[in-house]
Amino acid sequence: MRPHWLRVKLPSGRNYHEIKGFLREKRLHTVCEEALCPNIGECFEQRTATFLILGETCTRKCGFCAVKKGNPSGAEGEESYRIAEVVKRIGLKYVVITSVTRDDLTDGGASVYAETIKNIREVMKVCKIEVLIPDLGGNPEALDTIITAGPDVLNHNIETVPRLYSLVRPAADYKRSLALLKSARVKNPSLTTKSGFMVGLGEQWDEIISIMQDIRNAGCDILTLGQYLSPKRNALPVQRYYTPEEFELLQVEGERVGFQHVESGPLVRSSYHAKAQSSKILV
Repeated sequence: MRPHWLRVKLPSGRNYHEIKGFLREKRLHTVCEEALCPNIGECFEQRTATFLILGETCTRKCGFCAVKKGNPSGAEGEESYRIAEVVKRIGLKYVVITSVTRDDLTDGGASVYAETIKNIREVMKVCKIEVLIPDLGGNPEALDTIITAGPDVLNHNIETVPRLYSLVRPAADYKRSLALLKSARVKNPSLTTKSGFMVGLGEQWDEIISIMQDIRNAGCDILTLGQYLSPKRNALPVQRYYTPEEFELLQVEGERVGFQHVESGPLVRSSYHAKAQSSKILV
């Protein structure tokens, strides 16, 4: 049984149902729904959402994730226009764009990220855009495509400690992910970069501090830390529930390492309070 600090209210409210309606009308996906995020009710009610592009099927089989896995079809050409329409209709001033991992595409879907950024900019001049990207297979040209499109924040999650990668992220590579973050900083020193990871998968405290330092050394400004919650029966089990007090200690450690902002808590996810996180840094 989950501890009491992880219990959340069932989603409800006018804004929640209105945004659900917009998404269904435009045939769009959100990571809030596909990944079974526990904060969906709060975020939708605050009229925020994290759009999931490149379809709903991921080519990787990470053990922690609820997103559908398999062989996806090609990228849909009109998706980015529909997202821009919904962003304008809702009146979003801050939007997060993420995707499934698409190892079947030469550029990992980078061109669709760029197109989505462009289309949102055309309809909402004052909207800040954060992208939460996959590792793009380590393709530097694909990363260039996304950075050139001009996102305000670039996020790529490390997810877990390197010792657990073969279990948690078998098709990913810890050093490749760190290299992507470092490369983004080099390509555009003024770009705000961000990363995060989960706890509760069997990591040790000293390993947590070590990856904090690695992420900071890669140039990241913002760090997010949250409790891993097993999304379904065949997903990896939770090894340990961290207390709110331990998350407070981890926040202090992250600040000591040098991050400009650390979002640390049991229900924190990479896009949770994203606007508030970046507002502390973006001008």
